Parts: sequence; structure tokens; C-alpha cells
Amino acid sequence: MIYSPFSAKDQDKRVILGKIGQDILAIDGLLDQFEKCVGRQKDLLKHLKELEGFFEEDVQDGKNLRDNMPTHMPRKGQPAVHGVAGQSGPVNVQPVQQVQPRKTSKNQIREMEFITSPEFDTIPQYMKGRLTYEQLNTAVESINTAVTGKYKILNQPAKTLNNATRKLHQRFKEDENKDSKGLFFIVEADIKEFTQMKVDKRFQSILSMLRHCQRLREQRGGGITRYVLL
Repeated sequence: MIYSPFSAKDQDKRVILGKIGQDILAIDGLLDQFEKCVGRQKDLLKHLKELEGFFEEDVQDGKNLRDNMPTHMPRKGQPAVHGVAGQSGPVNVQPVQQVQPRKTSKNQIREMEFITSPEFDTIPQYMKGRLTYEQLNTAVESINTAVTGKYKILNQPAKTLNNATRKLHQRFKEDENKDSKGLFFIVEADIKEFTQMKVDKRFQSILSMLRHCQRLREQRGGGITRYVLL
């Protein structure tokens, strides 16, 4: 047997290398855990940014509502007036005479009535989601803006319009069909043309609520959906 003077040193080196290898494996495992943690943090940051976008949208809607609150819009919780202020005792209620429906003028533009507080309370919660009473009536006002803008153009002779407005007039006519004659309706393109409202999932939820409150109905045909005022 040949004795090597380096065998003991080689053994020590192997032990040291073995420990280094174990340390490398441990560090590699820590790096994997760190990468997974970073990935989870990225996902969390993405979700937080999405939530921030939702909150900013709600804040903007609130500001728009505050700055553009229509004076004639019914307000939730506002008591109805049933007589002269300060009057005590029974009120002499006169029978209401039946009012004959008025014939609308050809050029009179119809508008959607605002949603009342009792009507809003009848809407199922799954339809409303986070949408408030005020936000729904703001959407009603935007729809009325689109209806008014559209039919003001349609009520004008085409020869009096400029090129851009004449193209709109032509599109409005193309959107009509035999079933829409005499009806007031808009399509998604009208919403985009005359309002700042986004045609998205939230818009579809608003339409569902307005259908529930019998403010409009859908009429499909010719590849487009018409939202007809009731």
C-alpha cells in the first residue's frame, strides 16, 4: 500500500466542497422562494392598481354629479309636499281630473324620466352593484343628452347641415328600420358621439336597471341594438 501525504488534505477539501455545495443548494432554494414572493407582490400590486382605478372612477363620477346636479332631478329621501307649509288640520283634497294625453309635436323630442327613489329601491342588488341612485340618474341625463343631440339633427333638413352633421344624419337614417318608425331610440354609437359615458360592462348594467324600471327596451335588427325609450 502506497501512502500519499496529500490524502488527508484531499479529504478536508472534499468536506469543505460538500459544505459549499450544501450552502449553494440552500441559497438556490432561498432565491426560488424570493422569486415567488416577488411574483406574489407583483400580482398584489396589479390588483391594487385596478382597485385604485375603480375608486378614481367613482370619485370622478361623484365630482361630475356634484358639478352637474340637475335642479329638477328627484332627490332620495326628499319628502313630498302635500299642502301649504304651516297649514294644520285636514287638507281638502280635490278629485283629480283625468288629463287627456297630449299629442306630441312632430319636432318635439322625447326624454327619459328620471328614476325615483322608490323605483331605485325595487332594483335587485345584483343589478345595482356599487352604482348609487345619483349615478343612475346621471346616466339617465346622459342618455337624454344623446337623444336630444340625435333628434335635433334629424329634425333639420339635410341640405342645411354641414358635411360632418350630414354624415351623422345619414347614419341616423340607416339605423332606422320598419319597426322603429315613430319611436325615439339611440344606439351605442350615439352614446359615444354625444356623451362622455363609457360603453362598457357598467353601461350594460345601467341598461339592465333602466329596463327593469321600464324606461327603455331593446330592439335588435340589422346588426345593431336599438335602445328605445318607453
